[in-house]
Amino acid sequence: MVFFALAVFLFLGLNLDESSPSSASAASSETVEITYGTVLKLMHEKTKFRLHSHEVPYGSGSGQQSVTGFPDVDDANSYWLEFDILDINLEGHFYIVKPILGASAKQGDTIKSGTIIRLQHMRTRKWLHSHLHASPISGNLEISCFGGEEESDTGDYWRVMIEGSGKTWRQDQRIRLQHVDTGGYLHSHPKKYQRIAGGQQEVCGVREKRADNVWLAAEGVYLPVTESK
Repeated sequence: MVFFALAVFLFLGLNLDESSPSSASAASSETVEITYGTVLKLMHEKTKFRLHSHEVPYGSGSGQQSVTGFPDVDDANSYWLEFDILDINLEGHFYIVKPILGASAKQGDTIKSGTIIRLQHMRTRKWLHSHLHASPISGNLEISCFGGEEESDTGDYWRVMIEGSGKTWRQDQRIRLQHVDTGGYLHSHPKKYQRIAGGQQEVCGVREKRADNVWLAAEGVYLPVTESK
């Protein structure tokens, strides 16, 4: 029921063009392809924590909206969207997959390895972002959420890098996200915050490929592929 409500919201609320699907669909098949317009959670492979954000700024570095890893899949305060459809309140760690500024890609297009994308935090509408500020715990590259619908820059650009032989991003594939401006990979580790985000683990950027910067597409609403083959 939750995913049905989210699918209805996407159909009514996203900017659909004439070639877009008539409805969004929830799916769990290993062959499901990630397309532009997909709403998903990203799961850190090693710790199983979900990529999370909330309206809590960093107390150091940029002071922008903080990004963490969250342990509870179903926690009401960790979804990436807040809305009320069919009396269901969804609030948490979902992202919308979107193309970069000026790209010709449209909703329903698949995403090949090497493609540069943006990820929009559903609840606050800010973009997954990085820069040269130091992360609070490890001193690596800080990861934040920044901007909004009318404010985005190259600090929001991430290159999808598929692990293995796959050429198009699917739900069952292991991926890395490399930040275009800094070269850092989206990364997490078991070190946890003690105060404002107590129990949540740090998400940061590191410039080396490590086992701790591999992610998987987890729960979400996956749209049908609409591009011509």
